[in-house]
Amino acid sequence: MDLAQALLLLAAGVVTGAVNAVAGGGSLMTFPALLSVGLAPITASVTNSVSVAFGYVGGVISTRRDLKRQIVLRKLLPAVMGGTVVGCALLLGTPQKVFDFVAPALVLIASLIMAFQERITRLVAAPHNQPAWAKMAAVFAIGMYGGYFISAIGVVIMAVLGLVLSDEIRRIVATKNMLQLGIGATAATAYALFGPVEWRAVLALVPGTLVGGFLGGHFGRRLAARTLRWIVVGFGLVVSALLFARAI
Repeated sequence: MDLAQALLLLAAGVVTGAVNAVAGGGSLMTFPALLSVGLAPITASVTNSVSVAFGYVGGVISTRRDLKRQIVLRKLLPAVMGGTVVGCALLLGTPQKVFDFVAPALVLIASLIMAFQERITRLVAAPHNQPAWAKMAAVFAIGMYGGYFISAIGVVIMAVLGLVLSDEIRRIVATKNMLQLGIGATAATAYALFGPVEWRAVLALVPGTLVGGFLGGHFGRRLAARTLRWIVVGFGLVVSALLFARAI
């Protein structure tokens, strides 16, 4: 990796951190950036998962007070981490040629989730009284998705938690942040041990995401989160189409 590629990833990290702080979904932008510097799709996905994991710590710290007496986490956290392990194993076992087609499909799905985020939230605003095993299964599935492909994971978690939990929104957000960190830490550990992580790319991305997160948090109120979200969605749709064309 040369200096120009490192600077490109650093810039992508700054944009990603800022977008995550304002609207979420920033990892949809780091994945194509990693592809653009020559990484294979699976290597890019693994490296992306490791890179974005560091940013989840801040969310947990900022909402830690709302985690008090959140007993449900004792069951949800192991379930989501177990699902993440399965998702990581599935990714590492996916042939590269297969993932060439899977990757654009996942980018498209993540983009559509971002696009219909508000509608999804309204649809799941009234949770049902599911049995405990159903809640564990739903959270396990979240972990599988996050372990396999981290993009838009925060939106996915909020949608599922809104369906299976009945609680104040601030406590659901705090739970989301903790589950997100559980997914990120588990995936980062698994891929650091067994995955083809491009560590030079991680070193270029992480400082950018931290700076971007600070800038986004500081100046984010001046930006329209909905407009920014649609920019990310549009970017994701274009990337998905390009990846499909490349795979074909």
